Amino acid sequence: MSEVQNLQAQITLVMQPEDYQEQVEKEIRQLRQKAQIPGFRTGNVPKGLIRKMYGKNVLADVINKELGTALQKYVDEQKLHILGEPLPNEEQNQKVDLEFDNTFTFVFDIALAPELDTKMTAKNKVTYYRVKVTDEMVTNQVNNYADRYGSYGDADEVAENDIVRGTIKENKEDGISKEDAVIYPRYMKDKKIKKQFIGLKKDGTVTFNPMKAFDSETEVASLLGIDKEKAKELTSDFTFTVTSISRHQPAAIDAELFAKIYGENNIKDEADFREHVRQEIQANMDQDSEYKFGLDVKEALMKKAEKAELPKDFLRRWIKVNNEKMTDEEIDKNFPQMIQELKWQLVKDQLLKQLDIKVEKEDVEAYAKKVARMQFMQYGLMHVDDQYLDNFAQEMLKKDDQLRGIVERVAEEKIYEAEKKIMKVEEKEVSQEEFNKLFA
Repeated sequence: MSEVQNLQAQITLVMQPEDYQEQVEKEIRQLRQKAQIPGFRTGNVPKGLIRKMYGKNVLADVINKELGTALQKYVDEQKLHILGEPLPNEEQNQKVDLEFDNTFTFVFDIALAPELDTKMTAKNKVTYYRVKVTDEMVTNQVNNYADRYGSYGDADEVAENDIVRGTIKENKEDGISKEDAVIYPRYMKDKKIKKQFIGLKKDGTVTFNPMKAFDSETEVASLLGIDKEKAKELTSDFTFTVTSISRHQPAAIDAELFAKIYGENNIKDEADFREHVRQEIQANMDQDSEYKFGLDVKEALMKKAEKAELPKDFLRRWIKVNNEKMTDEEIDKNFPQMIQELKWQLVKDQLLKQLDIKVEKEDVEAYAKKVARMQFMQYGLMHVDDQYLDNFAQEMLKKDDQLRGIVERVAEEKIYEAEKKIMKVEEKEVSQEEFNKLFA
């Protein structure tokens, strides 16, 4: 390897006959056993003929494989932490003549990862923001649960959030008509027309222009059972006659609701229910706190490493070689972000060694299970059986991209947790509004 300058160096590999000849002969023998050439029985084709027909291709393939193996072996033996992959030096590499040459010299350019300043101490301060869960937040969540598990019942007169069913007829001969048409007053854009519907009782009628009321051909097409193109052309008024009014009623805050959310016999009374809700909100807020803390630790680490220079010319070239369809303009546009992502990867790799952090299979499976549980909770499924969660998580981990993402996330969380014990962490209680402003 040549002298390192600006984190770049060259590796020169010389391949002599003893490095590849034995493998070439092995490949020729295998080809001879399989070759089917007119005039010769399989396995009896003269070796010289096989060599003449396939020798150059075999030699090229063997040299290419041996070259890759030798290059990787050298990098491993020298414990080189390289960026990207070695690239052939187009200026110094000479054209290979496989027919007359038997010694081959190859020159590769490499880029070395810099040593970054990532060591944190108690002098480095970071704030841990903990969101205070208020009674109002608990009440809002209780009401959300009541709404989610509520039901629809009949109402005497129309209110804005009701579902109104009826017949609708166009006010002209042979006009459009539809029975069991459904109207949602809350989606009406025209306030005057909406006001005409509010207070209507069963069998009540109202005349209005649907396109003016909703200002959306999609909504009108759905209301009248016609296509959007036809809805666009509508200009006439329609008469709507109410046949039924449905109103959503929140579920009662009682044992039945408690069981639906937290399972049978797990909640004693409403006070216990509110306490469970409070703990649930706090757990979610704590996850957000951990996320914010991770962002702040990452920012502090990246700030320490920001002065480190990377071999940008080599990296541009490497990106171009591995992304042939990317234009120079696209590379220029995305390059700063790529450099930041690469630098963060280097910081993580260095910290994992420095802090002796290992990502175990159990860590990955536990995180996948946590992700699965959060996905089910988004759909209101609070208590999914553990075995089902395990199966869902295992299916998730079968996808390479999801597995890589989870491994990276686990590694980051372990780094943040380790840094929490090293840095000076100042805990600060804030309101949810104050916490949200931190992300503005």
